[in-house]
Amino acid sequence: MTEQMVIDIALKTLIVTMKVSAPALLATLIVGLLVSIFQAATQINEQNLVFIPKVVAMTAAIAVCGPWILRVLMSFTINMIREIPNIKH
Repeated sequence: MTEQMVIDIALKTLIVTMKVSAPALLATLIVGLLVSIFQAATQINEQNLVFIPKVVAMTAAIAVCGPWILRVLMSFTINMIREIPNIKH
């Protein structure tokens, strides 16, 4: 196994990690921004007002994007398993 192979596997892993985490993070970011604007406009500084909508948005994003996330992870795993014979000592 060469250094380039390790770097390629690490790069693919990071890209898949970013793809899989993006829907939940983007939903949380958007809801957090909207709640912050609402709090600034109304001057309500309740911490639960921030936390609960973010959890709901993250759960909804994972539920909606779950099949796509599963396909990405399965594809990555299958490709990694197929590459095992190409690894030489």
